[in-house]
Amino acid sequence: MIDPRTPVLVGVGQFIQKPEDLSESLEAVAMMEEAVRRAASDSGANGLLAKVDAVAVVQGAWKYSDPARLIADRIGSPQAHTMLTPNGGNTPQSLVNAMARRISAGRLDVAVLVGAESIWTRRRMRRAGVKIPITDQAGVEPDERFGAEVSMSSEHESDRGFDQPVNFYPTFESAFRASRGESIDDHRTRVSELWETFNAVAAENPYAWRRDRLTAQQIRSPEGGNRMVGFPYTKAMNSNWDLDQAASVIMTSAASADALGVARDRWVFPCAGTDSHDTYLVSHRDELHQSPGMRIGGRRVLELAGITVDDLAHIDLYSCFPSAAQISATEIGIPLDRQLTVTGGLTFAGGPLNNYVMHSIATMAERLRHDAGQPGLVTANGGYITKHAFGVYSAEPPSRPFQWQDVQDEVDALPTREVCESFDGEVAVEAYTVMHGLEGAERALFGLRLDDGRRAWGSSTDTDLMAAGMETELIGHRAQLSSKGVVRLG
Repeated sequence: MIDPRTPVLVGVGQFIQKPEDLSESLEAVAMMEEAVRRAASDSGANGLLAKVDAVAVVQGAWKYSDPARLIADRIGSPQAHTMLTPNGGNTPQSLVNAMARRISAGRLDVAVLVGAESIWTRRRMRRAGVKIPITDQAGVEPDERFGAEVSMSSEHESDRGFDQPVNFYPTFESAFRASRGESIDDHRTRVSELWETFNAVAAENPYAWRRDRLTAQQIRSPEGGNRMVGFPYTKAMNSNWDLDQAASVIMTSAASADALGVARDRWVFPCAGTDSHDTYLVSHRDELHQSPGMRIGGRRVLELAGITVDDLAHIDLYSCFPSAAQISATEIGIPLDRQLTVTGGLTFAGGPLNNYVMHSIATMAERLRHDAGQPGLVTANGGYITKHAFGVYSAEPPSRPFQWQDVQDEVDALPTREVCESFDGEVAVEAYTVMHGLEGAERALFGLRLDDGRRAWGSSTDTDLMAAGMETELIGHRAQLSSKGVVRLG
């Protein structure tokens, strides 16, 4: 007997557009509406949309002030409570965790979660001088802002060259490589082979943005338009948000699902969830190849669901860059030779800004419906391995009520590191990358350790040093750091 307040996913919908005629493109809110209608159709329940109590939208690169209100009105649910998230790739899973708790507590019966990006269309429209009508929504506030924006980089980090994901994630990668004792060549080979497994999944995913098959050699080789971005990452190892994608998930209580006539073979249960974050500034992380937030949150969600890593039949790790997936797997205890994605990841399936995990949840739900009784894990990441959310799902009713925990107190109890913003003297190389432009290597970026354990950041435009960093391991070498942040090897 299923508790009537048990939260359940009853419908999922995904949408992708890449029209040859740009005038046929849908704007982002229309893409969201289409994804919601597909999710409702997927549930098989007539009249579902009229019963929606809440519409939650994942923040995107658009200017709507309350897109949930536009969607609620369009789907015939003007009564719905509207919500808008802050930025962060963790937010779709965090929304599922929150809506599951509200449904369990009787505060909510039917919730729509949705997000969309239309960056590909908008960029090409600007180049072509084409315009489509865009809904103008000004002066409207959502009923609820879900969470708050937080600053995840400092002026000092930005001044030293660390202000974008493409700077931080390859730097994390070098630290992860050193932690495993891998050579640069062996590491690049292994990571490209890992990414080949992601690419193979995307090739079979009808909603993946990029479905062409690539070999590991093609992924790691900076040729044929696949230029190096931040060593060791070529373009084919970076998240891709130049796309048009939308995804939606509809959640209800078990009682509402029954009342609406949703067939049991459509039901997928969120069994457990956790939320956490690492230090908001990377400067304060104890180690650059580790994530206490991932470790504690990821392992705890399995405990709450009453399963182990070995019980997982399906996994989707957030994969904006290889370091994110590898660190996540290592912290949770998942072997790197397992299949780590159900979508193909953010490089190949697509990384629609904050909404990728809505696609991974939708795809996971479809997988689980065809593999009844087998659990799946979804991980979500926002910022620079900063904000985390985890969810365990199954098509089989859970043996216990939905479990959720905020594990932040445990994360905060662990060691952090001080940063030194002005130093002139000898340091050790902790991590690094070499950033590239269209013409080649432009700047090496370094994470550094002072002898007293504090962290510093620096950079160099010395061509010999940049070349050396791509051929030989620099981590552990002594270097000189100037007060202006210039690095010279000792």
